[in-house]
Amino acid sequence: MSNTTATTPPPAAPQRWSDRLGLGFMRLLARLPLAWVRGLGWLVGQVLHLVAARRRRIASTNWALCFPQDSEAQRRRAVRQHFVHFAQAWLDRSWLWEADEAIVRARLRLTGATHELQVEQPTVILAPHFVGLDAGGMAVSLNVKRPLISIYAGQLNEAVDQWIRAGRLRFGDVKLVEKHQGLRPVIHLVRGGGALYLLPDMDMGPQESVFVPFFGVPTATVPTLPRIARLGHARVVPVISRMTREGYDVEVLPAWSDYPGEDAVADTATMNQKLEAMIATMPEQYYWVHKRFKTRPPGEASLYNGD
Repeated sequence: MSNTTATTPPPAAPQRWSDRLGLGFMRLLARLPLAWVRGLGWLVGQVLHLVAARRRRIASTNWALCFPQDSEAQRRRAVRQHFVHFAQAWLDRSWLWEADEAIVRARLRLTGATHELQVEQPTVILAPHFVGLDAGGMAVSLNVKRPLISIYAGQLNEAVDQWIRAGRLRFGDVKLVEKHQGLRPVIHLVRGGGALYLLPDMDMGPQESVFVPFFGVPTATVPTLPRIARLGHARVVPVISRMTREGYDVEVLPAWSDYPGEDAVADTATMNQKLEAMIATMPEQYYWVHKRFKTRPPGEASLYNGD
């Protein structure tokens, strides 16, 4: 996701031996059965839940704000499960970006209203921040024969940056637009009939954000989705990436009707409302370790108690 103002990308950090070791480990994982990768992810998730105290508190705070009806024990179980899903999805990038195409295809299932993505007209694919969002992008690029657009924020680490870029460009006709370039090239590509894989549901700070409800909490949300849909004359098609034992089910939902409207704030509130319904289908797989409520309305105190 990007702001409209272009910025200069940060310089890449030099490659270190630990980077090469880490990438070598991921390439090794790509050769293992999925059950082994997921088992290791379960273990890593348990360890992260134990040692990453700050992120654990952030996830717990987010869950309490969004699901106040849950007991403390229910919240603890959900947050622990989220850490497991988070770790498993990260390790799944090994086979997503390194395994043979036949293996990747066997583990990714594109379901639902898939015809919505085959229509050759400007389209914004709304991809919420579920842990399997990279699997969702891969499933679309493997199965949809049209130009796909992704906004990319470069990584400071050069080796990791190159690995992620190569992974996201593996299949299909994918065009990466650098985040620092702003929205102008994105809108141009969308107007030309491309499909933009957009992740607009994170707190990007007060600049250009509007406060609209998210699970009943006033939440800083950038109106990028309705803005691109309006300027690009595009339909909005949501995609949900669900982790399963066999890989991922990537469900395409019907295109939203009468969207966007004339009011960007109302359209952004509608996006959050529809997002809540998607999250309710698999809440533990949403990205809770992000400070979704970091930016507060003027005069309101932080919700994270120093975290």
